Amino acid sequence: MELLKRLMKFIIISFIFIISSLTLSVKMSEAYPVYAQQAYTNPRAANGRIACANCHLAEKPVQIESPKAILPNKVFEAAVKIPYAKDAKQILGNGQLSGLNVGAVVILPEGFKLAPKNLISKEIQEKSKGVYISPYSSTQDNILVVGPIAGDTHQEIIFPILSPDPATNKKINFLKYPIYVGANRGRGQIYPTGEKSNNNIVTSSSEGQIAEIQTLDKGETSITIVGSTGTETKQTIPKGLSLVVSKKDTIKLDQPLTKDPNVGGFGQTDVEIVLQDPSRVIGFIIFAFSVLFTQIFFVIKKKQFEKVQAAELKF
Repeated sequence: MELLKRLMKFIIISFIFIISSLTLSVKMSEAYPVYAQQAYTNPRAANGRIACANCHLAEKPVQIESPKAILPNKVFEAAVKIPYAKDAKQILGNGQLSGLNVGAVVILPEGFKLAPKNLISKEIQEKSKGVYISPYSSTQDNILVVGPIAGDTHQEIIFPILSPDPATNKKINFLKYPIYVGANRGRGQIYPTGEKSNNNIVTSSSEGQIAEIQTLDKGETSITIVGSTGTETKQTIPKGLSLVVSKKDTIKLDQPLTKDPNVGGFGQTDVEIVLQDPSRVIGFIIFAFSVLFTQIFFVIKKKQFEKVQAAELKF
């Protein structure tokens, strides 16, 4: 009876441990943006590199479209485009294939921030429907983050942004400002702990000849490598990866054993925007019209002078 109690206690503890591990794994996979927010006060380093690139090692393109100039206290949209082939599938942590997720970070100039809902037009609300954008931190509302969200329907993410007003914020001036953006699609190659994910090429840990390739119960693959001295080395390949080697192949140290499963990557770019002074715009319009009217006046006077000359010639 005592043995049965101990056995039941062991089973319960083991079950709780497994559930806790799975829960922690799920939380960690969802918390990578949160990890970056907690680990980096500013996601953009002094050399210009954005923190997302530390885990998403592959380089991919990203685009941002925004107005060249904007007036104070106006809402405008910045469109971040994250292109990739829609039929692309990424490998998950369990070895299954799935569609890609996307995420983005937009680093605005100081004073610029996410537009309040009551100021966003219905058109922009419709474009950004289903996308939750949040400030990077409570003290940095000029840095916006979004994701991970489904990439199939969000290869373009609209950020509604409110420009600052120098009349109410003395730190802001009518100048040209940079906007930095970083965006990724798919899973990264490195976890925040520094460990490699299964979204990497697996290379050989030793050199020799492949003596055996065996499929394990969990879908993993075991490769037995026999060295020149007869020493056997077993290497486990995670589930879902495709081998590029066969039995009896002779391989070298660090030679790729699998295809590269990664289909995603990270990219960053920047664009400039001018915070335009309304008085400058009005002044330019007045100047342009004055030049136009002056030119018209000169043309009229020239025509009058030509008529006078023609009349004098007749006499």
